[in-house]
Amino acid sequence: MRYALSVLLKRAFVQGALAAALAASTSQALAGAQQYEPLAASVRAALHQAVSDAAAPILPIQDAGERAQWLAEMSRRLERRIPDAAYRTELLTSIHYEATRAGLDPQLVLGLIQVESNFRKYAISSAGARGYMQVMPFWIKVIGREDDNLFHLRTNLRYGCTILRHYLDIEKGDLFRALGRYNGSLGKAEYPNLVRNAWERHWSWSAARLAANTDEASAKPN
Repeated sequence: MRYALSVLLKRAFVQGALAAALAASTSQALAGAQQYEPLAASVRAALHQAVSDAAAPILPIQDAGERAQWLAEMSRRLERRIPDAAYRTELLTSIHYEATRAGLDPQLVLGLIQVESNFRKYAISSAGARGYMQVMPFWIKVIGREDDNLFHLRTNLRYGCTILRHYLDIEKGDLFRALGRYNGSLGKAEYPNLVRNAWERHWSWSAARLAANTDEASAKPN
């Protein structure tokens, strides 16, 4: 289900009083800002197509046991930040789906979201970036979908993953530089290191290792 932008190069925002209420009620996120860069028409078209697919989200892990294990483990890790179990499941399923669709590691995306917004749906940065993945509003016009709402869960994840994939393609797979572009701090180590640290310390995943640990625990006498 990998979605490679290298081949396919990959309503209005809440108005009036609601926008003011959101801005007043949300704390600033630790995000920088993706920088606007003129894009070729072919790239704009590819990005537009990349965010237009409205396929229903699924958890794209073929093995049913591993699928249940991943969801249970990530849900446990996220519980403190998002107490609502049903919403956690929806969010995690969407993250995995959108990351896999864009050819990204879902654990990397979880780490990025932790750094960008700490899993706050309505987070707004000082630069104006919005939502879980702190997407800058100019992308709506760049991609040509001016009715998109960056506070919508799936829309935000779709944009964020598509943009990161785009930057990875530009940087020929160099994650350090791609993350720098995503944060608007290209060439600086702080942001890429924060994301990698969150990814490795809080969201690492190995089904085989976790299964072995479960087997060892169940084998110990009570």
